[in-house]
Amino acid sequence: MGGFCGVVSKNDCMMDLFFGTDYHSHLGTHRGGIAVLDNGTFERSIHNIQNAPFRSKFERDVTRMTGRVGVGVISDTDPQPLVMTSHLGMFAIVTVGMIANIEQLMTELFETRKLQLQFSTTSGMVGPTELVSAMIASEDSFTAGIQAVQDKIEGSCSILLVTSDGKFYAARDKYGRTPVIIGRKADSMIVVQESCALTNLGYDYVRDLGPGEVVEISVDRVQTLVPPGDKMAICSFLWVYYGYPASSYEGRNVELARYRSGCLLARRNPIDADGVSGVPDSGTSHALGYAHESGLKYIRPFVKYTPTWARSFMPSDQRQRDRVASMKLIPIPGLIKDKRLVMCDDSIVRGTQLGHQAKRLFADGAKEAHMRISCPPLLYGCKFLNFSRSKSIYDLITRRYIRVQEGENPSDEVVAKYRDPDSPQYKAMVEYIRAQLGLSSLAFQRLDDLVEAIGLPRDKICTYCWTGEDVSCSNCAHNCASCPHAANT
Repeated sequence: MGGFCGVVSKNDCMMDLFFGTDYHSHLGTHRGGIAVLDNGTFERSIHNIQNAPFRSKFERDVTRMTGRVGVGVISDTDPQPLVMTSHLGMFAIVTVGMIANIEQLMTELFETRKLQLQFSTTSGMVGPTELVSAMIASEDSFTAGIQAVQDKIEGSCSILLVTSDGKFYAARDKYGRTPVIIGRKADSMIVVQESCALTNLGYDYVRDLGPGEVVEISVDRVQTLVPPGDKMAICSFLWVYYGYPASSYEGRNVELARYRSGCLLARRNPIDADGVSGVPDSGTSHALGYAHESGLKYIRPFVKYTPTWARSFMPSDQRQRDRVASMKLIPIPGLIKDKRLVMCDDSIVRGTQLGHQAKRLFADGAKEAHMRISCPPLLYGCKFLNFSRSKSIYDLITRRYIRVQEGENPSDEVVAKYRDPDSPQYKAMVEYIRAQLGLSSLAFQRLDDLVEAIGLPRDKICTYCWTGEDVSCSNCAHNCASCPHAANT
């Protein structure tokens, strides 16, 4: 997926920019980059962070780069930041999100409009950030360009942009699917996606940008250039999985939401067991809530080796994902043998990893292995954010089951039966997954309980991956995946 940070300061911003960007490292493993403006000139550095963390790759850069305003990014899409030359002047830009209609927009820009733009990269192909830069530069102002991006792209795109005369713009994607948060201290302002970056850098929280809001930020003020829109659909998976526990979005803390989620799982799906554990890391908070509510002991039959192993959803190859998942979790047999265990995890995508973990538990002598999943069954591939490496809807274990039962390309009315936790189709699907993974029992979180755990109104969060509902589809009164104008994945 990726994350970004931007700083404008009365003094050198480099140290805050360096550490602020580093606090987004859990969101990506592909490229890291920083660009700072110093006396009207941009200096930029980009490194591959697939085999070494952001902080170690930029240790030398942070001592030689200086400037009062700059942007940094952890990117899983294209090398960033970009430094562009256009009729609006030179600018540095970073983006986070996913553009589903990139080919269509490229055709419009480079063929229909005959746009000319000088790129400072030599990647050999136009990436998402290059496209966004071209779209911005095709308009009469930076503000109009950012608005054009939000109006035309399908997916999402949050943007930080610094001009050669020192202006600093921040824009949240049209429906607020990713957070953009502003912080302040005496001599500087910061923009981040993870609010946890604020505390240790000495910044006070100011506010979240609204959906589609565009602001210009200086050391002493935030000026709204484009007001926020009425609709918000912030990604629910921030609280389920990929948000950092110490962060809050829209005032809702990740750790507390996961704890409440575990409590609600225990109320609806109690089981007699000897202990509760979370699949680290995100499952840990859910398990603590489950243990507290159920009265069962919290234990750690698996520990994660964190120094070198990346998040297991990152690699694009299934064999790599399996290897990462198996190598980073180390069992503690003394906490497994002859025990009835409840394991809490954030989600089931393909099922491969959980199936492997269940086999390891029983191989080490567990009597029972009960799995509690902190979100509903995933039925749709995300089309708004680049946080999943799934290449096909049939990577989802739920869809493979539905295909067997209903054939290829079932209608949304048919799939809807598998979304209803009280339907026989849903119960049969869960039983199939339980048997496939070799679990003693399996239960998923209900959507209404997940919404309660997060604490935001149902119409403010995106639940597309579970329900197929798309708030951005204006052609369908029900905003559902069956709308012929929406991508019915």
